[in-house]
Amino acid sequence: LGLAETDRLAPRVLSREIITGVDAHQSAMINRMRHGQMLAAGQSLYTLEVHPAAYAAIAANEAEKRADVSVLELVTFGAVGRLWLGGGEEEIQQAARAIDETLAGLAGRPNGGSK
Repeated sequence: LGLAETDRLAPRVLSREIITGVDAHQSAMINRMRHGQMLAAGQSLYTLEVHPAAYAAIAANEAEKRADVSVLELVTFGAVGRLWLGGGEEEIQQAARAIDETLAGLAGRPNGGSK
């Protein structure tokens, strides 16, 4: 196609949040659709929405390499990718830093669309 790596869209974070001290009722609601790893009461939850969707996979990979976190949900298709991580507060902070650094370091065309 004659394209360079920098012809891709740069990642655009639509939302990013860390929720600490999840209680038992909240974790039960989050875990109701889990088929594997779960969020325990007292842990922290990290959520990310990023455009294009495939960047969610890169974010999950970098988070797992940097910190001992559980991938609770990963959606890498459609326009917006979604990632939910669970773990201890410090581990979630480490994972969030890894994701922020990685996504900020990916070059590409401006991705300014509407939010």
